[in-house]
Amino acid sequence: MITQKTKKISPEEYLEMERKAQFKSEFYNGEMFALAGASFIHNKISSNIHIAIGGQLKNKNCGIYQSDLKVKEQTSGLFTYPDLVVICGEPEFYDTGKDAVLNPTVILEILSPTTENYDRGFKFELYRKLKSLKDFFLVSQEKVFIEHYSKNNDNSWTLNEYNNKDQSIIIKIIDCNLKLEDVYYKVNFEESKKE
Repeated sequence: MITQKTKKISPEEYLEMERKAQFKSEFYNGEMFALAGASFIHNKISSNIHIAIGGQLKNKNCGIYQSDLKVKEQTSGLFTYPDLVVICGEPEFYDTGKDAVLNPTVILEILSPTTENYDRGFKFELYRKLKSLKDFFLVSQEKVFIEHYSKNNDNSWTLNEYNNKDQSIIIKIIDCNLKLEDVYYKVNFEESKKE
């Protein structure tokens, strides 16, 4: 049996196709990977976080962006769509298309069963190479549970876990307080199990 090699494409070819596509794909090592649509619960949590953090960033030199903005990790060549990205200062773009940034300060990923291993494993390994990244969050959509990784001065990472709606997470780098009750506002986990 002969296996046919897949033709590798360049980042420029990926961006050209991606900008015309009707669905989103990530890019790594010369290959495109289609993304599945997000569930209602996933979107609800994403919206809740956007509202909670966005309001606190109003008069600061930072902005929060939802999942249509790509992040480019320079050393690996990964283009990915985090669920939420906070950028402080001027965004640094990969090219004139201005849809792929190089300098995220905070990244939040909402875990889904199909992407959880990728988000917490290989993807986070590549995210850690981003010099600008200071905080990384993994947010469960199946229960009240958030993992917060914060970068230390020596480039090591510290993990804090939160599993109670009465808890708050202080995100020092952007001077924000993320309350779990806000993250999970009107989230029905029973609905999540039916999806």
